[in-house]
Amino acid sequence: MPINVPSRHNPTLQRVVERINADAELHQLWKSANINAVDRLGMSDHGEVHIRIVANIALKLLRLLVDAGIPMSVVANYGLTNNDAEVIVTLASCLHDLGMAVHRDNHEEYSIPLAMAKLREWLPGIYPPTEAAIITSETLHAVVAHHVATRCLTIEAGIVKVADALDMSKGRSRIPFEAGALNIHAVSAAAIEEIILKPGETKPISVEVRMNNSAGVFQLDELLKRKLANSSLAPYVQVLATIQGDTEKHLLEVYSL
Repeated sequence: MPINVPSRHNPTLQRVVERINADAELHQLWKSANINAVDRLGMSDHGEVHIRIVANIALKLLRLLVDAGIPMSVVANYGLTNNDAEVIVTLASCLHDLGMAVHRDNHEEYSIPLAMAKLREWLPGIYPPTEAAIITSETLHAVVAHHVATRCLTIEAGIVKVADALDMSKGRSRIPFEAGALNIHAVSAAAIEEIILKPGETKPISVEVRMNNSAGVFQLDELLKRKLANSSLAPYVQVLATIQGDTEKHLLEVYSL
Protein backbone atom coordinates (compact mmCIF):
# COMPACT_ATOMS: atom_id res chain seq x y z
CA MET A 1 0.00 0.00 0.00
CA PRO A 2 1.77 3.21 -1.13
CA ILE A 3 2.30 6.22 1.08
CA ASN A 4 0.43 9.11 -0.52
CA VAL A 5 1.19 12.62 0.72
CA PRO A 6 0.44 16.01 -0.84
CA SER A 7 3.88 16.76 -2.27
CA ARG A 8 2.54 19.97 -3.75
CA HIS A 9 5.42 21.76 -5.48
CA ASN A 10 8.16 19.81 -3.72
CA PRO A 11 10.03 17.62 -6.24
CA THR A 12 12.55 16.54 -3.59
CA LEU A 13 9.76 15.16 -1.43
CA GLN A 14 8.31 13.41 -4.46
CA ARG A 15 11.62 11.62 -5.07
CA VAL A 16 11.90 10.61 -1.42
CA VAL A 17 8.36 9.22 -1.39
CA GLU A 18 9.09 7.24 -4.55
CA ARG A 19 12.01 5.55 -2.78
CA ILE A 20 9.90 4.89 0.30
CA ASN A 21 7.17 3.26 -1.76
CA ALA A 22 9.67 1.12 -3.67
CA ASP A 23 11.35 -0.26 -0.52
CA ALA A 24 10.09 -3.81 0.05
CA GLU A 25 12.13 -4.24 3.25
CA LEU A 26 10.56 -1.14 4.78
CA HIS A 27 7.06 -2.34 4.02
CA GLN A 28 7.83 -5.69 5.66
CA LEU A 29 9.18 -3.92 8.75
CA TRP A 30 5.90 -2.00 8.97
CA LYS A 31 4.01 -5.29 8.79
CA SER A 32 6.27 -6.83 11.44
CA ALA A 33 5.76 -3.80 13.68
CA ASN A 34 2.02 -4.22 13.35
CA ILE A 35 2.17 -7.93 14.17
CA ASN A 36 3.94 -7.09 17.43
CA ALA A 37 1.51 -4.27 18.18
CA VAL A 38 -1.84 -5.72 17.16
CA ASP A 39 -1.51 -9.51 17.06
CA ARG A 40 0.84 -10.02 19.99
CA LEU A 41 0.11 -7.09 22.30
CA GLY A 42 -3.51 -6.29 21.46
CA MET A 43 -2.64 -2.66 20.78
CA SER A 44 -3.92 -0.25 18.17
CA ASP A 45 -2.52 -0.19 14.63
CA HIS A 46 1.14 0.80 14.26
CA GLY A 47 1.53 -0.22 10.63
CA GLU A 48 1.10 1.32 7.20
CA VAL A 49 -2.27 2.93 7.92
CA HIS A 50 -0.87 4.71 10.98
CA ILE A 51 2.21 5.78 9.03
CA ARG A 52 0.15 7.26 6.23
CA ILE A 53 -2.11 9.15 8.66
CA VAL A 54 0.81 10.57 10.67
CA ALA A 55 2.70 11.68 7.55
CA ASN A 56 -0.31 13.56 6.21
CA ILE A 57 -1.08 15.18 9.56
CA ALA A 58 2.57 16.18 9.93
CA LEU A 59 2.65 17.91 6.55
CA LYS A 60 -0.60 19.71 7.37
CA LEU A 61 0.81 20.96 10.68
CA LEU A 62 4.05 22.07 9.03
CA ARG A 63 2.29 24.01 6.31
CA LEU A 64 0.00 25.74 8.79
CA LEU A 65 3.08 26.87 10.72
CA VAL A 66 4.88 28.04 7.58
CA ASP A 67 1.79 29.94 6.44
CA ALA A 68 1.81 31.69 9.83
CA GLY A 69 5.46 32.68 9.44
CA ILE A 70 6.93 30.22 11.95
CA PRO A 71 10.45 29.25 10.78
CA MET A 72 11.37 25.59 10.56
CA SER A 73 14.47 24.61 12.55
CA VAL A 74 16.36 23.22 9.56
CA VAL A 75 15.86 26.60 7.88
CA ALA A 76 16.83 28.68 10.92
CA ASN A 77 19.82 26.57 11.97
CA TYR A 78 21.19 25.22 8.69
CA GLY A 79 19.93 27.54 5.97
CA LEU A 80 18.03 24.78 4.20
CA THR A 81 14.47 25.22 2.91
CA ASN A 82 10.91 24.53 3.94
CA ASN A 83 10.90 21.83 1.28
CA ASP A 84 13.69 20.11 3.21
CA ALA A 85 11.67 20.44 6.42
CA GLU A 86 8.81 18.65 4.64
CA VAL A 87 11.22 15.86 3.71
CA ILE A 88 12.34 15.56 7.35
CA VAL A 89 8.83 15.27 8.82
CA THR A 90 7.77 12.81 6.13
CA LEU A 91 10.84 10.64 6.67
CA ALA A 92 10.44 10.72 10.45
CA SER A 93 6.74 9.89 10.15
CA CYS A 94 7.57 6.86 8.03
CA LEU A 95 10.41 5.68 10.27
CA HIS A 96 9.30 6.56 13.81
CA ASP A 97 7.74 3.19 14.70
CA LEU A 98 10.17 0.83 12.94
CA GLY A 99 11.48 -0.24 16.34
CA MET A 100 8.08 -1.81 17.04
CA ALA A 101 9.27 -4.63 14.77
CA VAL A 102 11.82 -5.39 17.51
CA HIS A 103 9.86 -4.65 20.70
CA ARG A 104 7.28 -2.22 22.02
CA ASP A 105 9.44 -1.33 25.02
CA ASN A 106 12.00 1.33 24.07
CA HIS A 107 10.89 1.11 20.45
CA GLU A 108 11.93 4.70 19.83
CA GLU A 109 15.57 3.75 20.45
CA TYR A 110 15.28 0.56 18.39
CA SER A 111 13.94 2.65 15.52
CA ILE A 112 17.20 4.61 15.23
CA PRO A 113 19.53 1.98 13.67
CA LEU A 114 16.75 0.75 11.39
CA ALA A 115 15.99 4.31 10.30
CA MET A 116 19.67 5.10 9.78
CA ALA A 117 20.02 2.15 7.42
CA LYS A 118 17.06 3.33 5.35
CA LEU A 119 18.29 6.92 5.18
CA ARG A 120 21.70 5.77 3.94
CA GLU A 121 19.91 3.96 1.11
CA TRP A 122 17.44 6.71 0.16
CA LEU A 123 19.28 10.03 0.45
CA PRO A 124 22.30 9.54 -1.89
CA GLY A 125 21.49 10.95 -5.30
CA ILE A 126 18.86 13.23 -3.80
CA TYR A 127 21.10 15.22 -1.43
CA PRO A 128 24.86 15.83 -1.49
CA PRO A 129 26.74 14.27 1.46
CA THR A 130 26.73 17.32 3.74
CA GLU A 131 23.03 18.02 3.30
CA ALA A 132 22.25 14.31 3.59
CA ALA A 133 23.99 14.30 6.98
CA ILE A 134 21.82 17.22 8.11
CA ILE A 135 18.62 15.57 6.91
CA THR A 136 19.68 12.34 8.62
CA SER A 137 20.43 13.91 11.99
CA GLU A 138 17.24 15.98 11.98
CA THR A 139 15.14 12.98 10.98
CA LEU A 140 16.66 10.73 13.65
CA HIS A 141 16.07 13.41 16.28
CA ALA A 142 12.40 13.55 15.29
CA VAL A 143 12.18 9.75 15.44
CA VAL A 144 13.58 9.40 18.95
CA ALA A 145 11.78 12.50 20.26
CA HIS A 146 8.31 11.16 19.47
CA HIS A 147 8.44 9.48 22.89
CA VAL A 148 6.18 11.43 25.21
CA ALA A 149 8.97 12.10 27.75
CA THR A 150 11.70 13.10 25.28
CA ARG A 151 12.20 16.83 24.75
CA CYS A 152 11.93 18.09 21.18
CA LEU A 153 14.77 20.39 20.12
CA THR A 154 13.33 21.22 16.70
CA ILE A 155 10.01 22.36 15.31
CA GLU A 156 10.06 19.39 12.95
CA ALA A 157 10.38 16.93 15.84
CA GLY A 158 7.46 18.57 17.61
CA ILE A 159 5.39 18.26 14.46
CA VAL A 160 5.99 14.50 14.28
CA LYS A 161 5.32 14.01 17.99
CA VAL A 162 1.99 15.84 17.84
CA ALA A 163 1.00 14.23 14.52
CA ASP A 164 1.54 10.81 16.11
CA ALA A 165 -0.75 11.72 19.00
CA LEU A 166 -3.44 13.08 16.67
CA ASP A 167 -4.01 9.70 15.03
CA MET A 168 -6.89 9.05 17.40
CA SER A 169 -10.13 9.54 15.43
CA LYS A 170 -12.68 6.75 15.03
CA GLY A 171 -11.15 4.71 17.84
CA ARG A 172 -7.56 4.86 16.51
CA SER A 173 -6.05 5.55 19.91
CA ARG A 174 -2.29 5.71 20.42
CA ILE A 175 -2.81 4.60 24.04
CA PRO A 176 -2.12 0.85 24.39
CA PHE A 177 -5.02 -1.21 25.57
CA GLU A 178 -5.96 -4.86 25.36
CA ALA A 179 -8.08 -5.64 22.31
CA GLY A 180 -11.72 -5.84 23.30
CA ALA A 181 -11.13 -4.79 26.89
CA LEU A 182 -13.91 -2.70 28.41
CA ASN A 183 -11.96 0.07 30.08
CA ILE A 184 -11.47 3.82 29.93
CA HIS A 185 -8.89 3.48 27.14
CA ALA A 186 -11.31 1.62 24.89
CA VAL A 187 -14.33 3.77 25.74
CA SER A 188 -12.48 7.07 25.38
CA ALA A 189 -10.98 5.96 22.05
CA ALA A 190 -14.45 5.15 20.73
CA ALA A 191 -15.58 8.65 21.75
CA ILE A 192 -13.30 10.48 19.29
CA GLU A 193 -15.13 11.05 16.02
CA GLU A 194 -12.95 13.44 14.05
CA ILE A 195 -9.86 15.64 14.20
CA ILE A 196 -9.93 18.89 12.22
CA LEU A 197 -6.80 20.99 11.65
CA LYS A 198 -7.08 24.59 10.50
CA PRO A 199 -5.56 28.03 11.08
CA GLY A 200 -6.31 29.21 14.60
CA GLU A 201 -7.76 32.54 15.64
CA THR A 202 -5.14 33.25 18.30
CA LYS A 203 -2.46 30.69 17.37
CA PRO A 204 -1.17 29.32 14.05
CA ILE A 205 -2.86 25.93 14.49
CA SER A 206 -6.33 25.06 15.72
CA VAL A 207 -6.97 21.41 16.60
CA GLU A 208 -10.70 20.75 16.82
CA VAL A 209 -11.54 17.40 18.39
CA ARG A 210 -15.10 16.31 17.70
CA MET A 211 -16.39 13.73 20.17
CA ASN A 212 -19.60 11.74 20.57
CA ASN A 213 -19.06 11.36 24.32
CA SER A 214 -17.18 13.33 26.97
CA ALA A 215 -15.12 10.22 27.76
CA GLY A 216 -12.95 11.33 24.85
CA VAL A 217 -11.42 13.98 27.11
CA PHE A 218 -9.37 11.15 28.65
CA GLN A 219 -7.58 10.72 25.31
CA LEU A 220 -6.69 14.40 25.26
CA ASP A 221 -5.47 14.48 28.86
CA GLU A 222 -3.57 11.20 28.75
CA LEU A 223 -1.74 11.62 25.47
CA LEU A 224 -2.26 14.76 23.41
CA LYS A 225 -1.84 17.16 26.34
CA ARG A 226 1.36 15.45 27.51
CA LYS A 227 2.91 15.19 24.05
CA LEU A 228 2.00 18.77 23.17
CA ALA A 229 3.42 20.08 26.44
CA ASN A 230 6.75 18.33 25.81
CA SER A 231 6.98 19.35 22.17
CA SER A 232 8.22 22.47 20.44
CA LEU A 233 4.69 23.19 19.19
CA ALA A 234 3.00 24.11 22.47
CA PRO A 235 3.11 27.90 21.84
CA TYR A 236 1.56 27.50 18.39
CA VAL A 237 -1.39 25.14 18.98
CA GLN A 238 -4.82 25.64 20.48
CA VAL A 239 -7.03 22.61 21.17
CA LEU A 240 -10.82 22.73 21.30
CA ALA A 241 -12.89 19.64 22.09
CA THR A 242 -16.61 19.59 21.34
CA ILE A 243 -19.37 17.02 21.76
CA GLN A 244 -21.45 16.58 18.62
CA GLY A 245 -25.24 16.40 18.86
CA ASP A 246 -27.67 17.18 21.64
CA THR A 247 -27.02 14.00 23.60
CA GLU A 248 -23.94 11.89 24.22
CA LYS A 249 -23.55 8.57 22.42
CA HIS A 250 -24.28 5.48 24.52
CA LEU A 251 -20.93 3.66 24.49
CA LEU A 252 -21.54 0.76 26.89
CA GLU A 253 -24.44 -1.10 28.46
CA VAL A 254 -22.93 -2.21 31.75
CA TYR A 255 -19.57 -2.28 33.49
CA SER A 256 -18.59 -4.77 36.15
CA LEU A 257 -15.39 -5.59 38.04
